[in-house]
Amino acid sequence: MTKNKYILFIFTLLFAGGISAQKEERDFIRKGNRAFNDSVFVDAETNYIKALEVNPQSTVSMYNLGNTLSQQQKFKEAMEQYLAAAGIEKDKMKLAQIYHNAGVIFQASQDYAQAIEAYKKALRNNSKDDETRYNLALAQKLLKEQEQNQQNQQNQDQQDKQNQEDRQKQEQEQNRKQNQDQNQQNQDQNEMSKDNAEQMLNSVMQDEKDVQEKVKKQQQVIRTGRLEKDW
Repeated sequence: MTKNKYILFIFTLLFAGGISAQKEERDFIRKGNRAFNDSVFVDAETNYIKALEVNPQSTVSMYNLGNTLSQQQKFKEAMEQYLAAAGIEKDKMKLAQIYHNAGVIFQASQDYAQAIEAYKKALRNNSKDDETRYNLALAQKLLKEQEQNQQNQQNQDQQDKQNQEDRQKQEQEQNRKQNQDQNQQNQDQNEMSKDNAEQMLNSVMQDEKDVQEKVKKQQQVIRTGRLEKDW
């Protein structure tokens, strides 16, 4: 956050009752301002809170407390103080500073859409603030890049999902083909086994037929008495 944007409001208190309370509030704010300028943010925070206890409607204390919390990286609490001050403050210059700092916090958290709205509100109250105008242009650029990156990521996620589905389909097709090939192989083996069995059976039957033919011939020779022996 730009340091020169942490402008501590110069406040004017009306002389209307509770002069001692006004003095007490003013003293706490002054102590807080000194601690803030010395970068002792814990002490500054304590004094601004005490000032708000004296006057809960003090936009000066709210704004300065918001700045102190922001310096301590307590962005959520700082935003609450800025928004509370913006809801009460009527002075346009102070409103511009409040919305500018709110925009810086939104931008730091990469919430560029809300940062843009905050900067626009700041410029509506102070159109001459060049730093706010620059931050607005930067937030708009960053938002565009963020949206493009999100779109690219969505496209990549979709492509990854499609690739995964394609791989699954390819694996399923490979498994189907492997099963089909295995089934065909098993069928071929079964057919070969059947053919072998038939061949063996035919061979046995042929051998038996040959034996029977030889026996038949021998029986004919015996009956005719024509036994001959080759020399």
